[in-house]
Amino acid sequence: MNNEMKYGEFAQTLKERRDDHSLGFQLKKGTQEFVDNMLAVLFPHFSKEGFFATDEIESRLVLLERDLKRLLLPILKETTMKPDEIAPRFMNTLPSIHDKLWLDAEAITSGDPAAESVDEVILAYPGFTAIAFYRLAHEFYQMHVPIFPRLITEYAHQLTGIDIHPGAQIGSSFAIDHGTGIVIGESSLIGNNVKIYQGVTLGALSVDKKLAKSKRHPTIEDDVVIYAQAIILGGETVVGRHSVIGGNVWLTSSVPPYSSVYQESKVTVRPKEMTGAPIDFSI
Repeated sequence: MNNEMKYGEFAQTLKERRDDHSLGFQLKKGTQEFVDNMLAVLFPHFSKEGFFATDEIESRLVLLERDLKRLLLPILKETTMKPDEIAPRFMNTLPSIHDKLWLDAEAITSGDPAAESVDEVILAYPGFTAIAFYRLAHEFYQMHVPIFPRLITEYAHQLTGIDIHPGAQIGSSFAIDHGTGIVIGESSLIGNNVKIYQGVTLGALSVDKKLAKSKRHPTIEDDVVIYAQAIILGGETVVGRHSVIGGNVWLTSSVPPYSSVYQESKVTVRPKEMTGAPIDFSI
């Protein structure tokens, strides 16, 4: 009786908010399972079982389309979009997504001396996994499907430490090396044959909510390399093609094509007679 009096009002509040914000039972888990199953069909490297016949692969694709319709139903209930229309539209993009991902895997393989094969990259490289999730999510983003694209890329973020917004536009043969800590913002534009390393941020100069849907993130043109921990900010910032951005660079203005931008390090040589620690500090 005491518990009913103590929690009754709070329970009613929770019930009302759950009713107002219900998006289906275990939507997050269902989305993750859908993406895992999709990659298992697109690449045997992600599969827990072997299936080789064409008709069996085709049947898996039919089941994936069915599962997608079920997942989209609660998400689209407040919109004019229909799962029976969105699901087949997405499935029709799979050949193009698959081709792009093979190019991405080949770009990572050719750009990393430690990579021995494309199979190794697909199996073991978190950069490829993050790109694969992004390319799936981006198609839903372009169709203006709410929430679902972010669930996909946040799953990749959880698995890899790489945060790519599904709204970013990324060209072909995209390579991520190592990758942990990379952040690519919503309105980023990335050209073809771009390679980035761990800790790179393509971000905005301001997080003002009024700037939503504006071009807040930088443009990276073709054949650019961005080394570890570089920070590139601003919607008007353009990194010209064939440029190299060095590690730890902070960049908020455009650079022309074929630029090399580096963070200078200062080296101080101590006298030989100096002994002990070079820096005197206490904690």
